[in-house]
Amino acid sequence: MAVLAHAEAGEIAARLRNLSLPDHQDLRTPENGLVMLRGRVGGDGAPFNLGEATVSRAAVRLASGEVGFGYTLGRDGEKARLIALCDALVQSGDFGGAVEREIIAPLREQLMIRRERAAAETAATKVDFYTMVRGEG
Repeated sequence: MAVLAHAEAGEIAARLRNLSLPDHQDLRTPENGLVMLRGRVGGDGAPFNLGEATVSRAAVRLASGEVGFGYTLGRDGEKARLIALCDALVQSGDFGGAVEREIIAPLREQLMIRRERAAAETAATKVDFYTMVRGEG
């Protein structure tokens, strides 16, 4: 699900077009809402409300009965619906392997390449500070 949440809606839709999708219906049409973000001082202190973030959610049911749910940050309802469809397809014995092979694995590879590129760009700006202590007295 994390791979799908980090992918663009167009990337998911393009890969889904390569599959012959079964009949499905929206159980919950895409909708937008807010979630409260919680934080902790120092990682282990008392929790506090940091603020709110917009999210989109959707639910899809395949004709064979599998139900998928999709959530994503932001207001992209279509992306939430596509994630829900992928979630339902992964649960299906007929489509699970194809979804992993044709959609999730390539998107995971793209995500890793983007992360490695960002890490390399960040590492290129690293500055090492060296302090020399003089022994004079």
